[in-house]
Amino acid sequence: MVIFWPKPARKDLQHIYRYIAQDSVYYATRVTQDIMDKVEILVHTPHMGHVVPEIGEPNVREIHLYSYRIMYEVMPDRIYIHGVIHMRRNFKPQDLQQPSA
Repeated sequence: MVIFWPKPARKDLQHIYRYIAQDSVYYATRVTQDIMDKVEILVHTPHMGHVVPEIGEPNVREIHLYSYRIMYEVMPDRIYIHGVIHMRRNFKPQDLQQPSA
């Protein structure tokens, strides 16, 4: 099982880094690295997260870290990271990045 970070999910991480780095480059680095480390755990335990309530699909799941929801989909050959969003963001199902084949 491999982790796939599509461009929109990578941009989410970049935005998080830039926002936090305005106050502290150290914490920006730490938070983004912690997010990536948390995602790597999914290689061994892909169903550890909860089903995303707004979606309701058993393979579309999320894990939480700090104030962020890391949304992902368990696929037969990979874990597709849909995005990393702040918990205060008004998330809508249509905001979910769709995996490409």
